[in-house]
Amino acid sequence: MHAFKAVLWSFLGVRRKDEYEADTRRLTPQAVIAAGLVAAALFVLALYGVVQLVTR
Repeated sequence: MHAFKAVLWSFLGVRRKDEYEADTRRLTPQAVIAAGLVAAALFVLALYGVVQLVTR
């Protein structure tokens, strides 16, 4: 869950320096990459769904 939280904050571009440093000590690169891929896929699917709703 910490990796998803870090990825979602990074999507917004807002992060405190102390929270960022805590994440770099706590998270592994593999967890962040996996969370980023899942979050990006969910974002693309959400955009696709919105486009489908608007174009009907």
